[in-house]
Parts: sequence; C-alpha cells; structure tokens
Amino acid sequence: MNRPMPEARGPREPAARRMGPWRFVVWFGTISLLADVVYEGARSITGPLLASLGASSLVVGVVTGAGESAALVLRLVSGPLADRTRRFWGLAIGGYALTVVSVPLLGVPGVLWAACVLVIAERVGKAVRSPAKDTLLSHATAATGRGRGFAVHEALDQIGAIAGPLLVAGVLALTGGDYGPALGVLAVPGIAVLLLLFRLRARMPDPEAYERETTASALTAPDARVGRLPRVFWTYAAFTAATTTGFATFGVLSYHLVQRHLLTTAWVPVLYAAAMAVDAVAALATGWLYDRYGPRVLVALPVLTAGVAALAFTDRVAVAVTGSLVWGAALGIQESTLRATVADLVPSGRRATAYGLFAGVVGAASLAGGALTGGLYGYSIPVLITVVVAVQVLALVLLAVTRVDRR
Repeated sequence: MNRPMPEARGPREPAARRMGPWRFVVWFGTISLLADVVYEGARSITGPLLASLGASSLVVGVVTGAGESAALVLRLVSGPLADRTRRFWGLAIGGYALTVVSVPLLGVPGVLWAACVLVIAERVGKAVRSPAKDTLLSHATAATGRGRGFAVHEALDQIGAIAGPLLVAGVLALTGGDYGPALGVLAVPGIAVLLLLFRLRARMPDPEAYERETTASALTAPDARVGRLPRVFWTYAAFTAATTTGFATFGVLSYHLVQRHLLTTAWVPVLYAAAMAVDAVAALATGWLYDRYGPRVLVALPVLTAGVAALAFTDRVAVAVTGSLVWGAALGIQESTLRATVADLVPSGRRATAYGLFAGVVGAASLAGGALTGGLYGYSIPVLITVVVAVQVLALVLLAVTRVDRR
C-alpha cells in the first residue's frame, strides 16, 4: 500500500480551493527570486568581506571552493533522503531557512572563522533544499508543461540574481563600504522567502496531486520508489557531462576580456548582468520549444557551447562580448530545460535521488570544464576551440543515444 507524503496527511483540500499549477510555479519562482537576492547579493562581496576580516587569497579560495563543493556533493545525500522520507516541504523549508539566516549574520562584526562557517553554511542550505525543491516543482510542471514551467521559474530566479548584487552595491555606496548594513538589508527578502514558503505549503501541501491528475497513472506505486534509476537517465547524464565539460566559466571569459584589454574591470559586472538577462530569455524560449518539440531542442546546447569558445576568445571586442552573451544563453538552457528533462525521464518516486545525482554530475563536469578551458587558454586558443568543438560533437552523439534509449 502506498504511503502518503508526510506533508499531505489529513483531509484533502477541495480542487476548487487549491492553487492552480501555474500559480504554484510562479509562487515558487518568486520565492527563488527573493532567495537569489539574498545569497547572490552576499556572494557578490564574499571575497572582499573575508579579506576585510584578515583572510588571505588562499583562505578565500579554500572557503568559497568548499562552499561550492558542499552545495553540489551534499545533494547526493539530500536527494535520496528526500525520496526516502517524502518530506520534500520540510527539506525545502529547512534549506532555505539555513541560507536566509546565514547571510545577514555575515554582516555582524566578528572573527574570520565565524564568517567562513557562515559562507559554507549558506551553500549547505542550497544543497539541502535543491533536490526537494526541484521535485516539488516537477509535479506542477507536469500540468503546465515541463519546459515552460522550469523556464518561468529560471527567469524569475535570474531577476533575483541581478537584483541582489545591485542592491548590495547600492547600500555599500550609500554607507561608504560598510558590510553590516549591506548584508543586514538582505534579511528583509529572507523573511519574505520563509513567509511565502509556509503560505505555499499551506495552500498546496501535496503538489504531487498535479502530476497524478495530469498523467492519470500510478507514479507513486512501490515499484517507482525502489530499484535502479532508468538506463536513459544515465545516458542523459553522460550527455550532460560532455556538454558541460566543454563549457567555459565566466571567470575564464572575463579573464580574457580584461587581460587582452577588451573591457575594463568595471564593465565586467555589467556584461555579466547582461548575460543573466540573456539567460532568462533563452530559458523561456527553449522551455516553450521543449514542450512543443521535445528533447531534440537540447541540440542547441552543444552548438551554443561550441559557439562560446569560438567567439568569446577572440581579440575583437564586439565578437568577444557576443560570445559572453551566447554563454548566458547556454547557461539558461542548462539551468532550466536540462532540469526539466530529468523530470520526464525519471519516475516521481525516484526523482529527488535523480536530481541529487544529476547535480553531482553537473558539478564534476563544471570543475572539469573550468580546468580544461582555463588550462588550454594558457597553452593555445586555437587548440582550446578545437577541443571544445570535439567534445560538443561527442555530446551530440550521446544526445542521439539518449533519444534512442527513451523510445
């Protein structure tokens, strides 16, 4: 007999009083927007903040690197935990709470070790919530369309990623560089995150109902909650690893722009903000196309990734800037349509586990991609472009295999 989700115990809410799936997606997107204001605002000044407390460049690198590792590796634990306990709301709320509490505390005058702990704690919060959050969102997108639902969520998310650093920069300018008020003001959107989460949980305690009603199939049957992940998921993960391995980080792109004197340092954040705007537009466009044409839309990702290498590392300002904007478009597909496809490949009962493993694959490939492009950049840009194009051809082959396995 199927066990109900712990959050869904009690009498069912009449369908007429429930929140519609699109409203659920927009609410969750708004929560992510506000959360991004909080943690992206803090991440934009983490280095200078730690330096002001006496950290060396080595300490800053180790702490921020440990935080990013924790944000990805711990999902290998939080994903299966969510599937096993079915406490998706509890893990999502707990993860968001850890983030929105840790960030404002960074502005409290203290010692370096405490700030380091808080920086890592913020990233742990993301690891705790992400598989559960993506699973909750996947249920609603079964009704709205996977691609469009995840795309709208990503677009709202990116608004917060732009607004957070700008808010912090504005407060720093007004206070003469005082980190306390700049980080303290982030408590306001942090409180809003928790209030909206509790409200959303009260309105829709069992989002899986969206998927049950849409598919009219027993996705929560025992055989969907146990056993191995389907073969097609692993093929898809291999495709994702290949295309991500050839994806240059913005750090490498901005290094090229500044070192070749194509842009001043002051213009790099402006270009990054523009790339985030392109990210949102690309997510919306490919999300709509995914729902209409299916996974074949993902062919665009290796093509764009190869385009980044071919354009961004030139010595012409307009072409290099265009390459950075193409980078934003590729990132938009990575952050939305790639995640939407996971939900279509994996049964509901194993989805949080799949999202946790998928994040681990993306994290390892991102590290490899940064090392590959950064290392080859110092050796030979033509070789860099050639290798990236070759890796993307491999990615296209793996995508074709994924489509065969799915049939």
